[in-house]
Amino acid sequence: MPIIKPFMASRKFSATIGDGTGTGATFAIAATAFTDDAGAAATAFPGSLAYYVLYINAQPQTADTSTLTTATITIPGGDVLDPATPILIEVVVN
Repeated sequence: MPIIKPFMASRKFSATIGDGTGTGATFAIAATAFTDDAGAAATAFPGSLAYYVLYINAQPQTADTSTLTTATITIPGGDVLDPATPILIEVVVN
């Protein structure tokens, strides 16, 4: 039987599409381009996470829309969106 961690919390990070670089499948936004819950500049995304939800312009996205690492979030095709489009990532940590 797997061990279930008793603690769960969430961390939120916000940025805009204009903070990203690359085109097509390689479009990504660095963790350092985001601000955290406290309004401070983020240094990295959490490494130990249960799951995350990507919101583009306040709309939750399906799991196949992005890939998250501690350093970046990759959003294939995100470069075609308006640069002012808000991005929010909610990371549930355990």
